[in-house]
Amino acid sequence: MAQRLKTDWTLFLTIVGMVCFGIVMVYSASTVMAEVRFKDANRFLLRQLGFAVAGFALLMYFKRKDYRTLGSSVWAFAPLGLVLAALVVVYFTDPASHRWLGYGVARIQPSEFAKPALVVFLAWFVTKRAHAINARYTLFPAALALSVLAASVIVADLGTAAVLMCTAAAVFYVAGLDRRYFFFAVAACLLVLPLAILSKPYRVHRIIGYVDPEYKILDTIDPKGYIKNWANTSITTRDASYQARQSKIAVATGGALGKGLMESKQKLLFLPEAHNDFIFAVIGEELGLWGATCVLAGYLVILWRGMRLYWTVPDDFGRYLALGVTVAVVAQALINISVVLDMAPTKGFPLPLISYGGSSLLSSLMSLGVLMSVSDHAG
Repeated sequence: MAQRLKTDWTLFLTIVGMVCFGIVMVYSASTVMAEVRFKDANRFLLRQLGFAVAGFALLMYFKRKDYRTLGSSVWAFAPLGLVLAALVVVYFTDPASHRWLGYGVARIQPSEFAKPALVVFLAWFVTKRAHAINARYTLFPAALALSVLAASVIVADLGTAAVLMCTAAAVFYVAGLDRRYFFFAVAACLLVLPLAILSKPYRVHRIIGYVDPEYKILDTIDPKGYIKNWANTSITTRDASYQARQSKIAVATGGALGKGLMESKQKLLFLPEAHNDFIFAVIGEELGLWGATCVLAGYLVILWRGMRLYWTVPDDFGRYLALGVTVAVVAQALINISVVLDMAPTKGFPLPLISYGGSSLLSSLMSLGVLMSVSDHAG
């Protein structure tokens, strides 16, 4: 007799509610810009609806699939290999930003799919090596795989690379990795991070805008302005703190109750990427503190249900899957919100389940489908 699945309705309805809420906010944040640039106010709404339908199809596919079938070398290496291959292709086919694969509507951002691929790989790998997690023959291949993936992603997307590293760190930590290896990993990251920032002038510009927006320190260090001029070569605006300032204006003017849905002023081409990376600012302006709190509550529910699974699922592979998916989704949300509130340097980074973007929504729903599979099939 087939096992009757027990759906976690709290988690499922939270996901549905957040995606539906995101569609509404994408429409609210994008109509003016879509009308001005494309003469079609519904352009982003219709696309996001299409992405949501495809994303829920993926969620239901993985939800119904027994997560234990993912615990094989094929599922561990094939998706990761496809992502790496796509990242290499993107590097040459998209020389401007190294992000997009495809053309027009049929474009994807391979770095987004690195997150679910890495979660499955880590869960499989750590489960297989649980008895010798601190052995050299465990650490070397893990470090090699993570380094190659992070290096491939970091070329175009430093934020996604940070999420990948947070996910890997969480999984290896709970698996029992010795503390000294974490110190080595942190030291390596601290060495690589400055090089990654310096490799792109716009990254340097964003760091300057966050640390020294009025250039007081920079002008003292570099009175001839060489660093400032170089950092300004790849951006459209010369105001390093423009996005953060406009975002804070939006959040501050929303107050406790907000101005009302569709009533944002900052989305009138003042706030760049209002429907995408900075949609949380529009939420704060239109729906106020209560709306922003509801969004945070949604991620807290995902965190709660994911960590609950980590503690209750009987097998290690399911536990690591639940942990990896939860950390990846929640860490990305926290980084995005931190940027919007000017608590971190500006970074092009979507808010999971809420922001406009097909790759982000598909990747998030795919990952959460795996999480729901763990919930449904664990027993």
